Amino acid sequence: MRILLLVTAFNGLSQRIHQQLSLDGHCVSVVFAANERELRRTLNHFEPELILCPFLKHRIADDIWHKYLCIIIHPGITGDRGPSSLDWAILERQPDWGVTALQADQEMDAGDIWGSRPFPMRPAPKASLYRQEVSTAAARLVTELMHHLRQGGFSPRPLNYADPGVKGELKPLIKQPQRRIDWLEDDTDTVLRKIHAADSAPGVLDEFCGLAVHLFGAHRETRLTGVQPKSILATRHGAICVATKDGAIWISHLKRQKTDDDRYIKLPATWVLGSHLPEVPEAELPLLPDYDPDRFSEISYRQQGDVGYLWFNFHNGAMGTEQCQRLLKAYQQACQRDTRVLVLMGGDDFWSNGIHLNHIEAAADPAVESWQNINAINDVVEAILLTDDKLTLAALGNNAGAGGAMMALACDTVVARDGVVLNPHYQSMGLYGSEYWTYTLPKRVGEAMAQQLTQACLPVGSTQALQLGLVDEVLAGSPAEFHRQLSDYTTTMAASEQYQARLQAKRHTRSLDEQQQPLAEFRRQELEQMHQCFHGFLSDYHRLRYGFVYKMCPRVTPPRLVHPLARKQPSTSVRSR
Repeated sequence: MRILLLVTAFNGLSQRIHQQLSLDGHCVSVVFAANERELRRTLNHFEPELILCPFLKHRIADDIWHKYLCIIIHPGITGDRGPSSLDWAILERQPDWGVTALQADQEMDAGDIWGSRPFPMRPAPKASLYRQEVSTAAARLVTELMHHLRQGGFSPRPLNYADPGVKGELKPLIKQPQRRIDWLEDDTDTVLRKIHAADSAPGVLDEFCGLAVHLFGAHRETRLTGVQPKSILATRHGAICVATKDGAIWISHLKRQKTDDDRYIKLPATWVLGSHLPEVPEAELPLLPDYDPDRFSEISYRQQGDVGYLWFNFHNGAMGTEQCQRLLKAYQQACQRDTRVLVLMGGDDFWSNGIHLNHIEAAADPAVESWQNINAINDVVEAILLTDDKLTLAALGNNAGAGGAMMALACDTVVARDGVVLNPHYQSMGLYGSEYWTYTLPKRVGEAMAQQLTQACLPVGSTQALQLGLVDEVLAGSPAEFHRQLSDYTTTMAASEQYQARLQAKRHTRSLDEQQQPLAEFRRQELEQMHQCFHGFLSDYHRLRYGFVYKMCPRVTPPRLVHPLARKQPSTSVRSR
């Protein structure tokens, strides 16, 4: 089928659906909804048989949904309507929620229903639920939808609130007064829930140290307490610990409220507060703290028998210079532990997305900070590549992009959870790339495919990644099931009779590769290109980075997302609904 993805932005869910449909053999093109002229030109050229909307904040014009079958993926249960679906579900402590596929109609979210998928709610931020539960349910709904269209004869059911199975309702947009935290009355659970319901947008508007700021990245604190609610008790790696009426929470990031003259980006809380921050202690942790899901810690470690697990849970998967430096030291310390296999776990919502563009944007000299950041992450990758006394494994339980995707390839084995999306490229940000990708990527997929992946700048799903050799194994199931299967996989890997042979082969291959071309030369050549990206007069990197961190939607759909058929002149036939 010719399928048009009509989106507000090409987010993680849109990428997953794009890759899923493309792998199934469909002709998939993307168009951004904000540019109506481009949308209508695309419809005229592409003549889609289906318009699918996995992430759409715009209303579809009447003449378009009258002519074409338009299916919207809505992150709510049957009957739920409105733009704050997940927000309300979190605030109201819904035990279960869901995703619904519905047909575009006169009223928003009120069209005929093609299917719905439930999921249990976790006590987690909205963005985390969206990236995991919503994404998985949506992907399965799209599979069901394509089955119905292929088989024919399926009739979607009208939305009928008299039906006892319809539990949802029309909910208004949540505004900041409804999100407001009452620090004297709200307990810790309520404060967490309010911040979770606004993460990653729009954040909860509040005031700290005389500054109007939006709050993000809330984590429960179980060891520190304060007398005065809302008082700042401590800091840790850029986060602030804030007292509640019955405990405390960590707030990792803030964003100053925009004004008529100034716009701001999300940054570590202590960076935003700066000199306004009162004198409070740094609540330090060991370099390699034991894994504790109830403790706020960006880096943590757990050992089970001969297997060590290293987490680096950086916000949104971005890794700034100082974070990379800490990760390197933690990795080196983990390597000293008595293990046979070291597993790199990444973070709760992203494995890694490479260098930290927000940190770079906020720097006094973004070009200099870019250079320091890329060298810091390169040091981490180099350490992984040179580990020769144990086997390493990248456990991609969540999406990875750019330098983060390439960093995973430095490991001996790469395992991915089914449904994970990789973006192994840099050019969409105006970068050549580093992280030793010119060494690791061709070794896995071949020189021609390495060039194709880095130049096409398209998402790669776990199934395709396995076919290409980007990953070695795909484990199906939820994140919890993935971790259980991963434990079995790594335990077997450590106990294998082939372990010593694999280790010896690894050392031998590294020695031969070094003789052919030293790692230092790969790094030098990559950084030579990156220096031009950071400092070159003709580089697009700084402009593209600015647009990314300030979340400026492109005026036109990037050409890489437009199917060749969408560029051709229309035929005489017209496919209609």
